[in-house]
Amino acid sequence: MREGKDLILATKPYASEIRSSSWFHLWTTLGLLAAALTGTLLLPFFVAKLAASILSGLLIVRMFVIYHDHQHHTILQNSAVANAIMTIFGLYILAPTSIWKRSHDYHHKNNSKLFSASIGSYPIATRHKYEQMSAKERRTYLFTRHPLTILAGYLSMFLIGMCAQSFLSSPRKHLDSLLAIIIHIGGSIAVCYFLGWQAWMLFILIPFSIACSIGAYLFYAQHNFPGVTFKENEEWCYHDAALLSSSYMLMSPIMNWFTANIGYHHIHHLNARIPFYRLPEAMAEIPELQHAKTTSLRIKDIIACCKLKIWDAKLQRMITCREAAALRGPKFSTLPTTAAVTSKAV
Repeated sequence: MREGKDLILATKPYASEIRSSSWFHLWTTLGLLAAALTGTLLLPFFVAKLAASILSGLLIVRMFVIYHDHQHHTILQNSAVANAIMTIFGLYILAPTSIWKRSHDYHHKNNSKLFSASIGSYPIATRHKYEQMSAKERRTYLFTRHPLTILAGYLSMFLIGMCAQSFLSSPRKHLDSLLAIIIHIGGSIAVCYFLGWQAWMLFILIPFSIACSIGAYLFYAQHNFPGVTFKENEEWCYHDAALLSSSYMLMSPIMNWFTANIGYHHIHHLNARIPFYRLPEAMAEIPELQHAKTTSLRIKDIIACCKLKIWDAKLQRMITCREAAALRGPKFSTLPTTAAVTSKAV
């Protein structure tokens, strides 16, 4: 059984782009997305427009993963056309390149480190740290991980977290975040004014709500699932973080297509230079990758992931607030959540 650096080396043959495949996936996804968005405006019946709107949201998810691969320098590098497309798409999806690349690169280098995992990801508090928090800090922390916050990813993670907070934290570094907000709000106003509120709902609100909520949940569940492990910074190592702290999300072939294989997340974290369309190939041919920790999009698994709130160092697992209260005793309170917090920018 290969492990550590030997296992990373075993994935190297798959970390090579098939240029024609990259262009094929990009153009077909963009073409389908453009057709679906056009359908939200031009199809004759409301039900057909609604179906096109839902399809648009799912296609935005797929396009985002392709964008994500490009930002990892995995596909379509040294192409002015691809760079222009991805820059425009980053502004469109409210994840401009300056903040997405900085925060996501940091996430890959620090995934599952207890005291730095919250940058570019969802925050993790140890039970000891949680018990030391003030009431306000607990409310803030719990709201960050609340299912409704994840469901409202359009507002919480993307519009506020990726754009507003990143620009306010460092205006010079993240001018494109301000530009994304201006374009998005300006475009929304224009669509409402010229085409009406229903067109705005079908063309913008529904697709973005679907895409951002799916994206926010995938990002959450890929590193917050039963069996996940976290390490003190000095105990952390890259390959263990990939295999022990990143999930393999079981999905149907249709959802694997719409999510561009991002469910093979343990392999992606082991070697981010493997193009999304080669991840299944790597898993099928490398036995050591086939014993990953899993979750899925089934309701019971979603509930199980969302219940996890606090890392217990003694138990070496994530626990619920109820478990934390039982371990602490009657004075420990699971306070209600009332404040919004989103992904931090680097």
